[in-house]
Amino acid sequence: MNKLKIGISIGDINGVGLEVILKTLSNKRVMELCTPLIYGSTKIVSYHKNIVGVDMQFNSTKGADKFAHNRVNVVNCWNDNVNITLGQATEAGGKYAFQSLEHAVKDLQAGLIDALVTAPINKKAMQLANFPFPGHTEYLAEQFNAKDHLMLMLNDELRVGVVTGHIPIADVAKTLTKALLLKKLNILNETLKMDFGIERPTIAVLGLNPHASDEGVMGNEEEKMIRPAIIEAKKSGITVMGPYAADGFFGAGMFKKFDAILAMYHDQGLIPFKTLSFNAGVNYTAGLSAIRTSPDHGTAYDLVGKNRADFSSFRTALFSAIDIARHRAAYQEMNENKLVKRADKLKQVEEKVEDILEEN
Repeated sequence: MNKLKIGISIGDINGVGLEVILKTLSNKRVMELCTPLIYGSTKIVSYHKNIVGVDMQFNSTKGADKFAHNRVNVVNCWNDNVNITLGQATEAGGKYAFQSLEHAVKDLQAGLIDALVTAPINKKAMQLANFPFPGHTEYLAEQFNAKDHLMLMLNDELRVGVVTGHIPIADVAKTLTKALLLKKLNILNETLKMDFGIERPTIAVLGLNPHASDEGVMGNEEEKMIRPAIIEAKKSGITVMGPYAADGFFGAGMFKKFDAILAMYHDQGLIPFKTLSFNAGVNYTAGLSAIRTSPDHGTAYDLVGKNRADFSSFRTALFSAIDIARHRAAYQEMNENKLVKRADKLKQVEEKVEDILEEN
């Protein structure tokens, strides 16, 4: 199989993004698996390279169409002299994180790269730079016209999706609907088959209220929306169970029995996920026509410049992007082969019908 081209947006230039990127790409095994393209500038990359102290040669290029197969490529997205203020949320940090992301997404849309790995951004810095989205997920959903998408956290043994993402906790209950739950379940089920190679996925759904409401004692969302959505999803062929009380579900280790879990809101899913797999987890945007992963941590301003950032999560995000791209290609090829076989059978039937008509 040809090596995949993996785009990498650098995230906040004042954070640990480039440190974890460079530490990951310094491993020769990475170059055997993919061709990396860092979207930023050679000046910024070199600045962080000197801090990290890795021995690495770059291929500097103005576009993803002019890359070197066996080297780390830096796609220069600007020529500005940039003020780097390590460990601080600044307008410049947000501005160049946005520019890096924009360039990478354009190339992803054009098919010049096979997948995108995004280094962490800082929400305050992005607001200072007039980035009009809560985070990467919402921006990418708009860019790829994905009305229905899902934030999915994953590691080798655990996959947790959230129905509602970056919204206030006060808005969660009124945002949930049966229709929304069904959309998320369908995205999750299809993603598990298409992007992770699981032929018949099993999905667990968590309740919203404590103890999944104890049969309506503490809220009625389970009976009004969650359980009906599960029943309808089962009728459509999805293997799904629940709703489960979140604390007991994770405390008793029930998550190990399922291919994925659907949580109702951000912290309900991410607190147990990060407790079980911090610095080894990946944020994946499911439901896009393109592939995007990200590490499960932020800019870690307290660690910047100290060369102490753990790059395990970013490395896993990169490997996950490669694996997902391969799974998706295999899935699409399989479906294309099925369509060809169906077309051949239909043609054979049509030919038999024509023969019968001619005989008569």
